[in-house]
Amino acid sequence: MDLSLCNGRFQASRLVPDNVAGNVIFTLLTNEINSLMRRQFNRKTADQQRGYSLVELAVVMLIVALLIGGLLLPLSAQQEVRNRAETERTLAEIQAALVGYAIVAGRLPRPATSATNGAESATPCTTDALCTGFIPWSTLGITKTDGWGKLIRYSVTPAYAGGATGTTLISLTSVANRTVITRDSTGATSYLAGKGSCLAASPFTCTDACTTADQCAAAVVFSHGKERFGTMDGGTANPVSSATSLDEITNDTGLTQFFSRTLNDNTGTSGGEFDDLMTWIPTYTIVNRLVAAGKLP
Repeated sequence: MDLSLCNGRFQASRLVPDNVAGNVIFTLLTNEINSLMRRQFNRKTADQQRGYSLVELAVVMLIVALLIGGLLLPLSAQQEVRNRAETERTLAEIQAALVGYAIVAGRLPRPATSATNGAESATPCTTDALCTGFIPWSTLGITKTDGWGKLIRYSVTPAYAGGATGTTLISLTSVANRTVITRDSTGATSYLAGKGSCLAASPFTCTDACTTADQCAAAVVFSHGKERFGTMDGGTANPVSSATSLDEITNDTGLTQFFSRTLNDNTGTSGGEFDDLMTWIPTYTIVNRLVAAGKLP
């Protein structure tokens, strides 16, 4: 911050807030400082200029402190918005990379082997548990973390990741089994990806299974968000959790069912507080791209 005095005027050329409230505070307090300084410059005699009194200096310091303090919260909120936007871009880039991988390999990649190894697992993921982990960032050549430095999570349908042999290609009869659920303002659940009646109970059950005709998502990719759960870059688990964030717990421990909701920090709402960010790969996206690439009839 550059605080300078030029021709009796206070200047803060590097402290320029980019929000309306900040601009109002900035203008009012800067004008007050300038007013104090003008009074000092006008108090001159023929041979001397009186210095600032301790009271006046204290007032100036207080105003500067209020000015800086009034900007801290808006700047912090703006940083959070930037982190979420960065994470959304990362998820979109990963989604595109996964589709590109499927076009070349005829299948989606398996999850990374660990939090410190970005290569896809060399062992076929024959179960939903084995097909759930971290995004294989080195295999895909993509960013591995979200805006808060947590590793991106990835869960893929076994039949879309090579199946029991690890080399089985996606076909028109492959059935995807990942579902994504949301809640309305009353807490009632419904599908964003998948088909069926998702009951508002825990554990969540769906009465209609995924089929060839009624496909679910081939894979889901998500961030645990800022506050709870997740693994930091390097493999250290985030110690922050919450017993009331039920939908986040489902994402953290789930294998085939996942939640995508709007940001909410109210522990009393259905499903609890929530700041995860989720994207998924619809089956039709994979199939259409494989058909266009000549990999499927």
